Amino acid sequence: MCSIEHTMAEPSAGVPQGLAVALVSLGCPKNLVDSENMTAWIQEAGWTMVSDPALAHVIIVNTCGFIESAVREGIDTILAMADYKQSGRCDFLIVAGCLSQRYYRDFAESLPEVDAILGTGSYYSVRDAIEQLYHQESEGEGPLIFRSIDPDDRLRHLRTHHPVSTGAYAYLKVAEGCDNRCAYCAIPALRGSLTSRPLEELIAEAEHLVKQGATEIILVGQDTTSYGTDLYGVRQLPELMRQICRIQGVEQVRFLYGYADGMTDELLTVMAEEPKIIPYIDLPIQHASDRILERMNRSDREEDLRNTFARIRRYLPDVVLRTTVMVGFPGETEADFATLCQFVKDIRFNHLGCFIFSPERGTPAYQMSDTIPAPIAEERYDVIMSIQKEITAAYHQKLIGETRSFVVEGVSDDGIFYVGRIPEQAPEVDSITYVVSELVLTKGKRYPIQIVEAEEYELTGVCSEFTE
Repeated sequence: MCSIEHTMAEPSAGVPQGLAVALVSLGCPKNLVDSENMTAWIQEAGWTMVSDPALAHVIIVNTCGFIESAVREGIDTILAMADYKQSGRCDFLIVAGCLSQRYYRDFAESLPEVDAILGTGSYYSVRDAIEQLYHQESEGEGPLIFRSIDPDDRLRHLRTHHPVSTGAYAYLKVAEGCDNRCAYCAIPALRGSLTSRPLEELIAEAEHLVKQGATEIILVGQDTTSYGTDLYGVRQLPELMRQICRIQGVEQVRFLYGYADGMTDELLTVMAEEPKIIPYIDLPIQHASDRILERMNRSDREEDLRNTFARIRRYLPDVVLRTTVMVGFPGETEADFATLCQFVKDIRFNHLGCFIFSPERGTPAYQMSDTIPAPIAEERYDVIMSIQKEITAAYHQKLIGETRSFVVEGVSDDGIFYVGRIPEQAPEVDSITYVVSELVLTKGKRYPIQIVEAEEYELTGVCSEFTE
């Protein structure tokens, strides 16, 4: 959960002077970009963003609806924010994002605390929503609903330069929607088909992010490696990364959320040739059993995936690999699960995330009857994470004694360590690095450190004037 705080001048006419808005962002980095863009629209109206909901006249919750746990988190957060109507000074509560796109009727009927609903194609309407709420003549008629299904509107909110809420790194959303139709995934229904942003627009956005202090640009999308296929007829991620590397002030570039069929020779060549591109590939495979992959409506099969990772390592011998897998998908047998376990052992991903299948309403998998009992799915989750724990621990041990570039992102609660990342770690999803330094380090800056200790999910390093 991320709160965003910024200020700007010239308040909008008709809305109370000194209007304060709090925005709570849930879910993935793609959602965070949407939140940052809503912040920009609010700033342009002249309203003040605050991080403490107790101080806000308007509270916005930008929700995620990808899996059941995200839905629960969204509902809990909405209800928690609604309490500020009594305990704080909140006048109105607005819900945005995937959850509101998906369950807007349920919200309108069951959550009277919600005053306005913004779907995934209507983030840009946040200013209109606030103004209409303050101008409405009567209450009790249900929430205002902004839910555009126009493909052009899905990019409209991204055409503004947004603030950076993450410090030295910034996410750049290259597209909306997805052309893949995985059986378990509701995202295409919530976000639509792939709609890429023009390359020149993304370059301008990246330049703006750098001016705000971002030195690492992280490209994100539902299927980042398909960027450009709808707009240009070919994959344009390699060219986009190449051009971003030319921007003065950019020190590191990476992308998240790739697909195996997007690991083209051109992309891998660019990654091998451009020193600013981190040799880090996030490629969620979901499973390795051909039978389950077919049921998931995934285009890859086990042999395809093995060949893809072998080819990646030929181009990038020192590549850091991250993946995501799913256990407990309907019909997953012990043999299917054993195939997945062996695949994870063989490929030896540096980082791995695991989800237990969650039946999402409106998806083909929701109708599948051969569900896996929760205790079995949970046991399989534990097994996968145990396998990966050993792999990650062994990988971290090999880093002891190595020198790495460390970006400072904060200080530990006890004040002893600087907290941040080395290039092998992506924000939020991977392990973290703690650093002891005899020098005073500046947040957002990079320093050479030597790794001295390693555990499964954290590294410890030292920084001194003698570290090279």
